[in-house]
Amino acid sequence: MTREIDQTGPAAGFPYDRDFALTLLTDMLRIRRMEEKAAELYGAGKIRGFLHLYVGEEAVAVGALHALDPADTVVGTYREHGHALVHGLSMNAIMAEMFGKQEGCSRGRGGSMHLFDAATRFYGGNAIVGGGLPLAVGLALADKMQQIPRVTACFFGEGAMAEGAFHESLNLAALWRLPVLFCCENNLYAMGTALARSESQTDLCAKAAAFGVSTLRTDGMDVLAVHETARAGVAHVRSTGGPMFLEFQTYRFRAHSMFDPELYRDKAEVEQWKERGPIHTFSARLKALELLTEDRFLELDAQAMAEVDAAVAYAEAGTWEPESDLLRDVTTPAGEAQ
Repeated sequence: MTREIDQTGPAAGFPYDRDFALTLLTDMLRIRRMEEKAAELYGAGKIRGFLHLYVGEEAVAVGALHALDPADTVVGTYREHGHALVHGLSMNAIMAEMFGKQEGCSRGRGGSMHLFDAATRFYGGNAIVGGGLPLAVGLALADKMQQIPRVTACFFGEGAMAEGAFHESLNLAALWRLPVLFCCENNLYAMGTALARSESQTDLCAKAAAFGVSTLRTDGMDVLAVHETARAGVAHVRSTGGPMFLEFQTYRFRAHSMFDPELYRDKAEVEQWKERGPIHTFSARLKALELLTEDRFLELDAQAMAEVDAAVAYAEAGTWEPESDLLRDVTTPAGEAQ
């Protein structure tokens, strides 16, 4: 059995200490197990509505968000469970929200696509493709006007780059020099449409650079590559006060959503990408460096599953919002909140 060395500093051939490496691995496992359980619960009718899973893309959320400070702002897409979890929302609150229970982070009103938590500065979850981009610009503008040294990280898929909101947001962020980190999760398919079938310019960094925004591209299946790229992006935003565009080349292993029959890509393509899965490639690297043993990996995986089971139990025990609250926080035509 490979022994786990007492590593407190960077290992040879590895830029970080063991604790940080295991944190990255643990967070990817937490996302993976939560998403797999969500798929199971959806099949059982416990989770309803739309459900977009992050399986295969875990390295992006984990690597990028660990480059941010807890006080920074994050704006996600409708595939945002992993971003919310890593940025500080509890799995209990996320699971309860997907169940539609009022103990959820959005009181059960938002569901899978509308996770929100002001305390951790997680501003969506947004069901509109590209809808988070102008929100991120507005949040960053508010910080700049108040002279708050904060980064707003906005996550979106490559399909959003065909939307007018992308061009308007990049233009304003560059024009007004706003501290936005634009994080594109390029998983090659906008729902069921391949990138080359929807966008005439498939060099996504070139599209962002057209607005005078600095860009970086990296392997979104490698959590360390993501982290290093995100660190460089965050440093650029903090030092210049202006925006930065990052492209993470990644791949989702499951269909676009639970409603997707997935007839647009070959199964062989999916299997080929799975060989580059971020969890098993990173854990294999750590084992080769003697920073991880199989026993320790199984222990971390069991801990992730225990957290998932506890979150499901919390959601099951949650309560439905009473009918008397139907108009709570609803604004009337006269502008008066109920």
